[in-house]
Amino acid sequence: MRVRVLITPKEGLLDPEGRAVKEILEDNGYKVKSVRVGKVVELEVDDPSQVKEMVEKFLYNPLIEEYVIE
Repeated sequence: MRVRVLITPKEGLLDPEGRAVKEILEDNGYKVKSVRVGKVVELEVDDPSQVKEMVEKFLYNPLIEEYVIE
């Protein structure tokens, strides 16, 4: 089974990469309210019940990030 984990900075924390992307887009004439840059981790697993544990132990930093498992 293939699982996708979306990891993004927590709401309210600085996202310098997202800010830079937003500025580039606006400088080129695009209207953008906000940009959040994170990471996508795709896992191919036999037992999807272990994905949450893997993410929480190894893939994200709970102090500054949040995640969604798809």
